[in-house]
Amino acid sequence: MDYAFHFYNSMAETGLLLALEKALGKLSAPPVVLCIGSDLAVGDSLGPVTGSLLRKYGADASCYVYGTLGTPVTAKEVKYVNAFLKKTHPNSRVIAIDAAVGEETDVGLIKIFDGALRPGSGANKRLGKVGDVSILGIVARKSAFSYSLLNLTRLNVVYSMAEIIANAVASLTTRRAELLNA
Repeated sequence: MDYAFHFYNSMAETGLLLALEKALGKLSAPPVVLCIGSDLAVGDSLGPVTGSLLRKYGADASCYVYGTLGTPVTAKEVKYVNAFLKKTHPNSRVIAIDAAVGEETDVGLIKIFDGALRPGSGANKRLGKVGDVSILGIVARKSAFSYSLLNLTRLNVVYSMAEIIANAVASLTTRRAELLNA
């Protein structure tokens, strides 16, 4: 199951919420939201901005949020994070969020799919996979110089995508927490 929503689409948040509900199914424990990226390059900051917005919205009361602007989780740390999450949250599903590069026509898409993502692949890094459900925001076009393009990405694109993702995740986790506590 793969879904994609352009951040200019006024129904992107609702579509993302519905896709997340379908992908996660019935939860027995609060989910972990792993927001991957760095605040050192605007294009790579989608994860940390999303994590910071989730904390601002109070969503961390109904899920576990890792990766914010203040305490980012970079792609290099994923191999350690996987073991930590399995030990700390053994019954929780992991929603992995990361920025990505893609075709020129895909820039602005928020993609969600079942399964793990491989952070750092846009910068040609070979790192481990993470997540049960993945959300990718295509922030720049793929090229031989993808890493430098991440530095040229517009903050408005990243922030708008992060708001949509954070609102959908916050709505989902709040609703699921209410059902678990009922």
